[in-house]
Amino acid sequence: MPSRKSVRVTAMCCALTVGLTSVAACNRDGGSSGGDGVKVGLITKTDTNPFFVKIREAAKAQADAKGANLVALAGKFDGDNEGQVAAIENLVSQGVKGILITPNSSTGILAAIKKARDAGVVVIALDTATEPADAVDATFATDNTEAGRLQGAWVKGALAGAAPKLLMLDGTAGSTVSDFRHKGFLQGIGLTENAPEIAGTENTNGDQTKAQTAMENLLQRVPDANALYTINEPAAAGGYQAAKKAGKAAQLTIGSIDGSCAGVDNVKKGMIGATVLQFPAKMAQQGVDAVVAFAKDGTKPSGFVNTGSQLVTDKPVAGVDSKDTAWGAQNCWGQA
Repeated sequence: MPSRKSVRVTAMCCALTVGLTSVAACNRDGGSSGGDGVKVGLITKTDTNPFFVKIREAAKAQADAKGANLVALAGKFDGDNEGQVAAIENLVSQGVKGILITPNSSTGILAAIKKARDAGVVVIALDTATEPADAVDATFATDNTEAGRLQGAWVKGALAGAAPKLLMLDGTAGSTVSDFRHKGFLQGIGLTENAPEIAGTENTNGDQTKAQTAMENLLQRVPDANALYTINEPAAAGGYQAAKKAGKAAQLTIGSIDGSCAGVDNVKKGMIGATVLQFPAKMAQQGVDAVVAFAKDGTKPSGFVNTGSQLVTDKPVAGVDSKDTAWGAQNCWGQA
């Protein structure tokens, strides 16, 4: 992520309040790439999840480096579609050239996105695709199907021939990220959606506390489970804590996806067997660059841009490319 330059503030930052959380970045002298104060809007699912914090930080740094002005808003909670609709309307009224958004609802946000695009605003999805994907101009994200497949392939290899008795801690209903990762995992482990090996599934919204409660309930019904899929690392941490409390942690092979420094550390400690790193800073940087380019000459981004993924584990399995936790610690995001 580009380093933040020491520069003179030339305009006061305005805090935006529209019934949702918000952050506004300032215009700064010294922009190096012709942004000329272009307004770039960013809307994340929340402003507390470390993944979205990293996106916001990277987007702000890139906007500063480009001489652009970032206006960052967020939903109040994961799943807050109404808050994101209000944020889009707010940003359009401010005259942003482009909006970068991680949609809470891949379908519920479509009408607001259409209004923004009809108003001449370029809209780019980060991390989470809309449904349909062409509801936005472009998507910069992890290939979540591939990330899920990597998790599933590792879990299959780590089971070393044992038949899976699988529990699944999913994310948020209606989210393409949840859907793609879930389906990818099943591809990787070699199961169909209705396979009898899937012993239980619960939604967690990617929240550690909800995941712990869900896992406690699942283990009461399936005490002999031997494999656990998790939508993200907070869900994995919650699942592990429930399993540890029940005395079942040692019997479970746990995989995850995210790439936070805390998640990589949990892999190193053996709480999670493996995780798949994502690169949120790259999503944000490329998104800001695309909006600045659009403002400069009208060039619009298009299609899906894969920002990459990498399996990290200290227990590699044959046929699945992986890096160890030392590499993971050097390439993770957020604070351990």
